[in-house]
Amino acid sequence: MAAPAPASSHDPTTGPSWCALLRGIGPGSPNMRNENLRAVFTDLGFDDVASVISSGNIIFSADSGEVPHDGGALGSPERASAEAHIQAALHEALGIDGGTVLRSRAELESLVQAAPFGEREHSRATYLLATFLKDPAAVQDTVDLPTPPSSTTELLGHHEPSAAVLSVTDTTAAKTPDVMVWLERAFGKQITTRTWRTVTRILAKMP
Repeated sequence: MAAPAPASSHDPTTGPSWCALLRGIGPGSPNMRNENLRAVFTDLGFDDVASVISSGNIIFSADSGEVPHDGGALGSPERASAEAHIQAALHEALGIDGGTVLRSRAELESLVQAAPFGEREHSRATYLLATFLKDPAAVQDTVDLPTPPSSTTELLGHHEPSAAVLSVTDTTAAKTPDVMVWLERAFGKQITTRTWRTVTRILAKMP
């Protein structure tokens, strides 16, 4: 069952709370370690910088024009500019080119509260995945969702407020890398995917 979203403890005197979902982060690379990723965001002037596990999830508070202060519309030029600014800094400091997708606390909270997976639980045998789209226009309506390559993957739908596509994969019958390749072919290479467990952990840690 999806964990309930925690009550917000956000201090209105600081900027909004965000999560940068970084693509292509491997903890085995020294440059991609959490302490190095956090340092880039601190150097950019963001506050409350923290990381969640080691798959490239950096949360921070922003009171800067580089990130839309009002929450910004998904797919807006302001959001794209903020993502590009962060990605340029990651490239300059650490040589990381994977990609940056920003989501506000409100967007992730809306997703978790929607409880798209119902009573299902993430496990080694059953992967519950949220794929965040760089371009929300990649899915205009649930009728546009592609058909998974096999019955081992079930596409549950699209959560428009967070621009996330939700899927369930039976990992006893399918390889996770194969599913990721299919998701990229279906929605473009600028997507980034997180397990549902990771999404709820990110939201729980955001101020």
